[in-house]
Amino acid sequence: MLITFRSSASNDVLMFESAAKDILRCIGKGPDEATGIITPAQLPDAINSIKVAIAADRTTPAPATDPMKEDEVSATDEPVSFAQRARPMLELMERALAEDAPVVWGV
Repeated sequence: MLITFRSSASNDVLMFESAAKDILRCIGKGPDEATGIITPAQLPDAINSIKVAIAADRTTPAPATDPMKEDEVSATDEPVSFAQRARPMLELMERALAEDAPVVWGV
């Protein structure tokens, strides 16, 4: 399932449900809420939370590959990090903050 984050400040950001729930947990929103809003007043804390999580994700070592399966691993098998998944949402929130606009989902 896809979740769409919207703001009048920028283009929509679409995320798979699991990635969107990770973002919502990170910013202190209920991940199981079908609809929601990040108000302009909440955006600075939300942005900071995402930046802290991205920094923590970048310092976490990548999981080791199984040497027995090295022949089966391709470049597309590399996991997508939280930092990579969160970047579009972070940019949306920064633009929304600059324009004093909310970010909503599920509406």
